[in-house]
Amino acid sequence: MQLKIVSQWSVGSPILSCFAAPLRLNSGGIDAVMLAYSNSAGSNPWIEMFSYPADTQKIAVYDLSGRLLWKRDLGPGVVPDGSFCPFFPFDLDGDGADELWFVNNIDPDHPFAISKYRLERIDAATGRTTGQWPWPGRNAEGSMVNAFRNVIAGGSVHGRPVLLTAQGTYDDMYLQGWNPDLSRRWEVTIPKGSRGARGSHMHPVVDLTNDGVDEWLWGERCIEIDAGRELFCADADTYSGHSDIIQPFLEPGSDRWLIYVTREKQSVVPPRVAVYDAAGQRVWGDLDHGHMHIGWVARLTPDHMTAMALRIGSQQQTKQARMIGNSEIFAYDAPTGRHIELPFDPFQTVPVDLNGDGLHELVRGTRHDGNCSGEVIDGHGQVLGSVGGPVALASKILNQPGEQLLTYAHDGTIRIWADAAAVDSEAALRRYSNPFYALNQRASACGNHLHVLGGV
Repeated sequence: MQLKIVSQWSVGSPILSCFAAPLRLNSGGIDAVMLAYSNSAGSNPWIEMFSYPADTQKIAVYDLSGRLLWKRDLGPGVVPDGSFCPFFPFDLDGDGADELWFVNNIDPDHPFAISKYRLERIDAATGRTTGQWPWPGRNAEGSMVNAFRNVIAGGSVHGRPVLLTAQGTYDDMYLQGWNPDLSRRWEVTIPKGSRGARGSHMHPVVDLTNDGVDEWLWGERCIEIDAGRELFCADADTYSGHSDIIQPFLEPGSDRWLIYVTREKQSVVPPRVAVYDAAGQRVWGDLDHGHMHIGWVARLTPDHMTAMALRIGSQQQTKQARMIGNSEIFAYDAPTGRHIELPFDPFQTVPVDLNGDGLHELVRGTRHDGNCSGEVIDGHGQVLGSVGGPVALASKILNQPGEQLLTYAHDGTIRIWADAAAVDSEAALRRYSNPFYALNQRASACGNHLHVLGGV
């Protein structure tokens, strides 16, 4: 592997947290990246983890050479955290160019004034606001940990885009679908105490049934986005907690979708990790207790998908990072649940196919526990190089073989890394062309989780 810096620039201010996504500014391919960054590690809505922001939320768009197109400071009214203020690039009007959607606050003096929150649309090429709509503040009188859980996503129905928004994760939950003219297509209400699982810290959109209508995986609930109809809620009679990871993946050698789940709440209700089929039937489950915090699915060998989960004993949000205590690693052959012993420590790792061979390397790219080496390893644990620090995006960014990594440094330096020797295999090309890949590489950040694309 020949890791190199393809592009480098500075945002001009220190960074502790950064979300990035590829952008299409016209009807061609990816030609820019958006950054949402702050010199604040995040302000988790749970009262035991919330801290007053040390900085404001900035957003900026750069072309792939690092030239600034526009920058904006959202001011003191917006809490710089993906739960308060999610971002989602999405082409809702179908003109081939992404709009940038996010949750703004028009009251700079009152950051918790949900009635002043707005769904805002920005022209991604210019930074100009092109629309604002009242954000559905359904949970304004509820607990802080549930009230400030905002989500933006998107999918399509027979090629026609549908914007998705949601509020709440643990108690009352509200989900909406929106047409291109921003008329409401549907709304789903899931009351506190109702049967079945709550939300998740990941919320992928995927066409599980291969019928041209995307489904939204809201925790273990599967919502088709045409009419907002719930297709299933897995283990609805036995589990009403919420999951940390929801990761669809394709079974090797087939086009069958499976869903990998790691569960956080109701820590003594088994199973704590599980895989379900596209109809919500459990394929396998494991572990009878524990807070399962993070995990991924990755193709580490040609014929197998590997699933990883981390069980933790404690966590603490400091002003620098999320600190994890007493962690245990579990790994599986993802379709079968067979236990696997990984030859490396997967903590902080993110799957990425840098060399284009169809297999995933892993980069130590998350800022859990603060220190992040940026070390790149293969599926056997062999060190291949380093990108020097935390990763904001692991995806196809450039029009060249392999995937790339966008990293950020505390001094504000942004770098795009690539393997100069990469050659795209047929497996890699199939992966890039999968609609799930194209849509979810721009999934909005939620808390401390970096959305990963290991499932295809």
